[in-house]
Amino acid sequence: MIADTLAEALRPFIGGDLPVRLVAWDGSYAGPEGAPVVELRSPDALRRLLWHPGELGAAQAYVTGELDVWGDLDIALTHAFAVARERGLADRRPSLRALTGAVRTAIGLELIGRPPAPPATQAKLRGRLHSKQRDRSAISHHYDTSAEFYGLILDPETMAYSCGYHTSPSQPLAEAQRAKLDLVCRKLGLEPGMRVLDVGCGWGSFSLYAAEHYGVEVTGVTISAEQQGYASAEAVRRGLSERVDIRLQDYRDVAGQYDAVVSLEMGEHVGEANYRTYAQVLHDHVRPGGRVLVQQMSRNGKHPGGGPFIESFIAPDMHMRPAGETADLLQSSGLELRDVHALREHYVLTVAGWLERFEKNIDAITELVGEELVRVWRLYLVGGSMAFRDGRMGVDQFLLVRPGAPHQLPWTRDW
Repeated sequence: MIADTLAEALRPFIGGDLPVRLVAWDGSYAGPEGAPVVELRSPDALRRLLWHPGELGAAQAYVTGELDVWGDLDIALTHAFAVARERGLADRRPSLRALTGAVRTAIGLELIGRPPAPPATQAKLRGRLHSKQRDRSAISHHYDTSAEFYGLILDPETMAYSCGYHTSPSQPLAEAQRAKLDLVCRKLGLEPGMRVLDVGCGWGSFSLYAAEHYGVEVTGVTISAEQQGYASAEAVRRGLSERVDIRLQDYRDVAGQYDAVVSLEMGEHVGEANYRTYAQVLHDHVRPGGRVLVQQMSRNGKHPGGGPFIESFIAPDMHMRPAGETADLLQSSGLELRDVHALREHYVLTVAGWLERFEKNIDAITELVGEELVRVWRLYLVGGSMAFRDGRMGVDQFLLVRPGAPHQLPWTRDW
């Protein structure tokens, strides 16, 4: 029975008995009843794990459907993380005897051979890290799926693809996103006639909201052709084309000076080596006394890119760091840090809203993009929610001003 064979071979690697109910492709099973069920539908699932042990191999097998999890994916992954912590698996190093036994098992199950081809949804980037061409390819991989696809997951009114601002756990997603956009506008002190730069404008959520509700003129820049086309069309549809200019442009090519600058969850994508350049762009393109607001995710420990799955399927070349290091880098540009607002728990609620819409629209999404990308996004949303819930990731708003003129910030916070 294949399941029993695998359970025995895995013992030295997982520190004991199987923590899950394992179902193999021959119909055999092993592991405790009542535990989350993991099904190996094909030997290729194990072949991927042999070539890419750990998270990447498991993710490849899951998105291709060679490995499946029965029932609630969050419950299963939470259980697996808890067992790994209890058994200290992060620091476990298998012995030579364990490795030899694993090779024998692999030979016996005829698993040895060439690696399966990477899933079609896995990123394939070329070129120098964070060159303009490679950055365009990385952004295109994730964001150029289609506006229709994102509209089935995000709040379709704002199309905001960043953390919302939730006044309560029961607040609807659309209200939380509008509250976030309004919060940013108030922190920036926007008034009619001001000129604002939106760096990494996404689907235009902030640019359109600020122009419509605060009467400002906004220049938004993105390197996603799909986002630029959608946001520009929305500006025309809403009668805002004279106040909203969405450009297909790299942040390093921006010119001019603005009364305020905003960048919502774009700094994660510029890379470790380029972050000082990014911070300098924010500084140089706001007038003295003007405000800058950066909303950005943070991460402690290893895997600053988010881990093998995120880096391979969702956001290749991303780099995150602890919030304090980001604050230091922003200040190194010459900006003065005035406020940091932690929103980690808000992201759990935001992702819950996205996941609810994702499952509600699953048939339409599957028809639009296919089963493999559906599996990628289910793993992405569930895993992301867990990371914020468990404190492995955070998100913060940094409010800064450029010295050299009165900043006109209020004496007390009014947000």
